[in-house]
Amino acid sequence: MAEMTTKKNRFQNGKWKNYISYIVIIIFLAILIIINLTKGLGFSDKSTLPRIAFSCILAVSLNLVVGFLGELSLGHAGFMCVGAYLGCYTANVLRTSGNIPELVTIILSMLVAGVVAAVFGFIIGLPALRLKGDYLAIATLAFGEIVRCIFKNLPFFGGAMGMSTKLYDGNTLFIIAFITLLFVVFCCQNLINSKHGRAVVAIRDNEIAAKAMGINVTYYKLLIFMVAAFFAGMAGVLYGATIGTIRQETFSYNYSIEILVMVVLGGMGSINGSLIAAAVITWLNITLQSQLSGALAPVKSIVYALILIIIVVFSNAPAMKGFRESINPRNWRKKTEDAGKIKNDAAAWDRIPTKIRMDDPLSVDTRTTYADSPVPPDVVVKNRDELYVKEETGKEEE
Repeated sequence: MAEMTTKKNRFQNGKWKNYISYIVIIIFLAILIIINLTKGLGFSDKSTLPRIAFSCILAVSLNLVVGFLGELSLGHAGFMCVGAYLGCYTANVLRTSGNIPELVTIILSMLVAGVVAAVFGFIIGLPALRLKGDYLAIATLAFGEIVRCIFKNLPFFGGAMGMSTKLYDGNTLFIIAFITLLFVVFCCQNLINSKHGRAVVAIRDNEIAAKAMGINVTYYKLLIFMVAAFFAGMAGVLYGATIGTIRQETFSYNYSIEILVMVVLGGMGSINGSLIAAAVITWLNITLQSQLSGALAPVKSIVYALILIIIVVFSNAPAMKGFRESINPRNWRKKTEDAGKIKNDAAAWDRIPTKIRMDDPLSVDTRTTYADSPVPPDVVVKNRDELYVKEETGKEEE
C-alpha cells in the first residue's frame, strides 16, 4: 500500500515525464515490428531505421558531456570510430571461431567496443578534462583526427580501403538497435536523476561551488566522459552492422559537429529533445542524399545547411517566441487549465456577497473619525460629515 502511494505521488509530482521516452520508443518499435511482419518495410526502410537508432544513441551520450556536464567535446566520432573498428573486428573473430549465434555475437561485440572506447575515454579525458572551453574542444577534436588517421594506416584493419564486416539481418537489426537505444536512454536518465547526476549538474552550474561542497570534480568528469564514450562505441558496432564496410572518412570532425548539432537543436540537457533532433536530422540527411544524387549531389549540402539554419532560427530567435508558444501543446493545456480555474473560482466577485457595490467610491483617510468614536485632541467634530483639524495657530480649517 505504501509503495502504491509512493508511485502515485511520483506521478502527481510530474516525474511521469521521465517515462515518456520509454513509452514512445516501445510503441514506435511495436508498430515497426507489426509493419515488418506484414511486409510493409522496404529494404531502404530497414537500412534507415538502425541509422536513426545509433544517431539517437550518439546524441544522447554526447548530451551527457555537453548538456549535463557543460564541457564542449568534438571527439565523439573518434570514440565511435574506436568502437566500430575494434567491435566489428571482434565480431568477425567470433564468427570464424565457431557456431556462435548472431545475436550473441553482436551483443558481445558491442560490449567489447564499449569497454575499449571507455578506456580511450579515460586515457584522453584524464589530461584533456583539465582544459576548459575551446581548448577542450580542440583537444578532443585532435583525438578524433588522430584515431582516424591511425586506423587508416593500419593494414591490420583494412587500411585506407576500410574493414569489411558482415551485414546483419535487416529484419532484426532495427529491433536490436532500438532495444539498445532503450537501454542507453534508461541508463542516462537514471544516472542524471541520481545523486551522481545532481553532482554533475552542480559541476556544470558552478565548479568552484561544487568543489566547496565536497564533490570530486575530476571523478565525475571522467565518469561522464567514459560513459559517453562507452555508448559511442556501442553505436559504432551498430554502424558497422548496418553499413557492412567501415571507412575512416565517416568519422571525420564533420560527423562530430553533426552530432553536436543534434544536441544543440534538441536542447542542452534534454534527453527527449536529443532523441527527436537526432531522428529528424538523420532522416533528413538520408532523404536528401537519396533524392539529390548524381549532378544534384552538391545541392544536398546547401539544402541541408539551409534547413538547419531555419530550424536554429525558429528555435532560438526572440521574434519567434510568441509563435513558438502559440503552437506548443504544453501551453494549450496550461491555458485550458487556467481557464478552468478562473471559471470555477470560488472567490469570484459574482459569488461572494458584498456590502459595497463595485462602483461605489471608497475612502482611505485613516485620520477620519466619527462622533461615536474616540476623537483625537486635534480634531473637532461638528457633525458626522464635516471634520475640522486644529492647527498650531489655533485657527480652524476645513
